[in-house]
Amino acid sequence: MTGAATASVATAAPQAGETAPKAGEQRTELPEAPADGVIVAYHNRTETKAANASPSAAESDSAARAEATAKGKKAGQKLKFERRLATGAALYEVEGKTSRAEIDEIVEAFESDPDVAYAEPNTRVYAMATPNDPQYSSQWDLFESTAGMRVPGAWDRSTGQGTVVAVLDTGYVAHSDLAANIVPGYDFVSDATNARDGNGRDSNPADEGDWFNAGECGASYNSPSSWHGTHVAGTIAAATNNGKGIAGIAYNAKIQPVRVLAKCGGTTADIADAITWASGGTVSGVPANPTPAHVINMSLGGGGTCSSTYQNAINGAVGRGTTVVVAAGNSNANAANFTPASCNNVVTVAAGDREGNRASYSNYGSIIDITAPGGETATRTNGILSTVDSGSTRPAGETYAYYQGTSMAAPHIAGLAALMKSANSSLSPAQIEQLIKSGARTLPGTCSGGCGAGLADAAATVAAAGGDSGGGGEQPPAGDTYTNGANVSIPDNNTTGVTSPIAVSGRSGNAPADLQVAVDIKHTYRGDLVVELVAPDGRYATLKQSSASDSADNVIATYTVDASSVAANGTWRLRVKDVYSGDTGYIDSWSLTF
Repeated sequence: MTGAATASVATAAPQAGETAPKAGEQRTELPEAPADGVIVAYHNRTETKAANASPSAAESDSAARAEATAKGKKAGQKLKFERRLATGAALYEVEGKTSRAEIDEIVEAFESDPDVAYAEPNTRVYAMATPNDPQYSSQWDLFESTAGMRVPGAWDRSTGQGTVVAVLDTGYVAHSDLAANIVPGYDFVSDATNARDGNGRDSNPADEGDWFNAGECGASYNSPSSWHGTHVAGTIAAATNNGKGIAGIAYNAKIQPVRVLAKCGGTTADIADAITWASGGTVSGVPANPTPAHVINMSLGGGGTCSSTYQNAINGAVGRGTTVVVAAGNSNANAANFTPASCNNVVTVAAGDREGNRASYSNYGSIIDITAPGGETATRTNGILSTVDSGSTRPAGETYAYYQGTSMAAPHIAGLAALMKSANSSLSPAQIEQLIKSGARTLPGTCSGGCGAGLADAAATVAAAGGDSGGGGEQPPAGDTYTNGANVSIPDNNTTGVTSPIAVSGRSGNAPADLQVAVDIKHTYRGDLVVELVAPDGRYATLKQSSASDSADNVIATYTVDASSVAANGTWRLRVKDVYSGDTGYIDSWSLTF
């Protein structure tokens, strides 16, 4: 490796958004998400508090109740302290009906308090799918070579054995094509009326139906029950080789149904607690999860950018080793304006159709990580077939149905993550994300706006993850991979650059002549960027030069560097410089494979 030597590109993953506009040129104005209350986090002032001072709202529920009275009076609302979230934040609810504008006034009242770290609405999100009539047909999304995910090629290496996937959704309605793969979950819907079970949170995640009538949930139309969570679960892990129904992607994995959506959707507070619990964290008043999930699927979302409440819960889950997969949204808009799709530390999934185009409804943008089959039911059999119930309101008997949506795309990736984790249990969430992206193939159709690394390829990805030929063993990958998944902001027009480190230790001799450097950089004008690999001894190789004519988004590629003259051990750095003004971004993740 020589100073300023240009590295050769070995296998570059497809670049996202070849015809993407500059930031702001395609922006959809979104309605504000409805809210039920306010989530408030307080600064920890233990070290500076006087010895005889009264407990604060951060420490005492009684103080929080007093805080509710005071802040409610200031905003002209009747406010009550409801409970603590698993993150330590306080949930305050408004008694009686209130508008989003009135909720925002309450948020402002809390934000004016110097003891408050942040305050935000307890917004609602909804399932992201479009149901259609049931009919059985082949699952093109699994095996077709054009736009399917090429799942059969992964099954000789892994079937998901030993993994648990938590499906945070509407719960589970009994289905014989799923029953063998269900482990105990939990119902986190705290509103007993919307939950329709009479008691709010409990240990039974059964889907009681999410139907509503015109005039309810802010809608002017009737809506039948979707059985959305069961459809998602079937895509991930429906029983296979059982002589009936459909095949699941990770058909020997276990599904943990975690109910967070019911009539009128679900709230940030309930979903954040569910993320914590599903990943093995502690939630007050809820028994410990006996089978913490290796993967969480969230096929849900709403308008707005990622809140602190969501981000804190997701960070906690990823820190416990759980990969979090989320749907990009179905508004044909920039996913950066939707949550939790816009959160960090998640795998955000766009939807493709049967021809390999970005599906007409799918959100897009620089935050998309990967595209997977989501279907389009204009031609019914081009949708995604999975397990549901036949009831229009209450459960009436099992069946199958074609749905479309990024809700259907996300479980394809959750199932793929389970296959990978089963094949190689040592993989971290950051490594799983990077391998999914580096294993992707070019979309065979078109994508405007940005579709991430491309179309997911299960066979290639599981092979790279280190799966064995026994369908679920634990063997190391070919070569050792070191990953840094922490985001690093890239300042605009900063020629000094920023760096992201990876520490390598325990290796003998020099690095290889074919050192693989996989990078995932989110940026709204990649031509601004110079990307370099800096070795422990300070020498560097230029992976990518700047180009004023390269206006597409993102740098998602794998480069080969001859590093045979450099000792392997030490701290390697990815250095990124922004040499023009007008656009910003961040290092999402990068890895070295020796």
